[in-house]
Amino acid sequence: MPVTAIVGAQWGDEGKGKVVDTVADHADFVIRYNGGNNAGHTIQNQYGTFRLHLVPSGIFHPAAQCVIGPGVAVNADVLLDEIAAVERVGIPTVGRLWVSGRAHLIFPHHILLDELEEAARGGSAHGTTKQGIWPVYSDKVARIGIRLGDLAEDAHLAEQLQFIAERKSALLRGVYRHEAVDPAGLTAACARWKDRLQPYVVDTHALTQEALRADRRVLLEGQLGVMRDLDWGLYPFVTSSTTLAGGACAGAGIPPHRITRVLGVAKAYTTAVGSGPMPTELRDALGDRLRELGQEFGATTRRPRRCGWFDGVAARFAGEVAGFTHLAVMKLDVFDTFETIRIGVAYRLDGRTLHTVPHTAVMDRVEPVYEDLPGWRCSTQGARRLTDLPLEARTVLRRIEEIVGVPIAMIGVGPQRSDVIFCLEVLA
Repeated sequence: MPVTAIVGAQWGDEGKGKVVDTVADHADFVIRYNGGNNAGHTIQNQYGTFRLHLVPSGIFHPAAQCVIGPGVAVNADVLLDEIAAVERVGIPTVGRLWVSGRAHLIFPHHILLDELEEAARGGSAHGTTKQGIWPVYSDKVARIGIRLGDLAEDAHLAEQLQFIAERKSALLRGVYRHEAVDPAGLTAACARWKDRLQPYVVDTHALTQEALRADRRVLLEGQLGVMRDLDWGLYPFVTSSTTLAGGACAGAGIPPHRITRVLGVAKAYTTAVGSGPMPTELRDALGDRLRELGQEFGATTRRPRRCGWFDGVAARFAGEVAGFTHLAVMKLDVFDTFETIRIGVAYRLDGRTLHTVPHTAVMDRVEPVYEDLPGWRCSTQGARRLTDLPLEARTVLRRIEEIVGVPIAMIGVGPQRSDVIFCLEVLA
């Protein structure tokens, strides 16, 4: 059976949560493989509206086992709050939700360092969500991080916490002129997390390998998008983990050859949260109109998202480096009242035409080259088949397929789980 990786094809916030929630009805396992609570997946279903930052979006399907892999950075308090929110609507989590003991823990000092560093950058701030993501990944790379599995190792944990308190206190006092870390506070937090997370923390390697041997249908749920990838995104305006399907192999513990499909998720337009180049951004009334119609406000920070036309260059670049086999185009209905729809097909710089994403400093100077296509001026929200869409909408979708170079498998035409058109079988 297939393993399908769900990857953001833009700057993040493309609708991956809805895609996973929609197709997870046919999945046996849903595995989160990267990032932390710095980005959220918004889901609307019969239980209400949920913004999940750590719990996999497949949790609302009773048959799906949900796994938080070792590549994820875990804020234990946020995770516990999400578990409580899910259980309040009658969805059980014990015995269905599993967290890797190899996943790293986010502590309050990670969040504090994130905030202090952004403040220190002033006008050159990266626009982080200030959730402690880069500091925890920095500790991971420096090999001084604390993992969830460490919570059960009392002597080892006590030694590590003392070291961490001394190390971070020196940094806070010396660089940021801030008060020190309280070792007792770290110990108390770990004791609380140990008790409450004990039913969920396991060696997820055994679970994933058993699923692969049994040919279970597996969904790998990614966070953010290719343009925020640490290596291939618009560095330094990126996240601190890989967002590619290749990253799913490490972050979930899945061998590369087992991933049979890579579903890139894009909106019919482009959005971004935070700083950095975004060539098709609309800083005018049209951008405001897209934001209001699409309700483009960050699931984590509630910050207004930057909005613009579909950037075909960035989407094609994302498909090439992430290996998209199929594409999901979400929020097509946002264009239901537009007379004209523009698609970015190239960049222009100093008399040259570029057809790929350049270095970040160059990307900041490019001008988009657009194709204009007629709008359809009618509602698409009731469409359930491709043929239900007006010709103009199908023409826009066909052009996106041509530019990105992969077939469209799903089309989003509204906020509900049922507001989806399936063009191809996603889990075949």
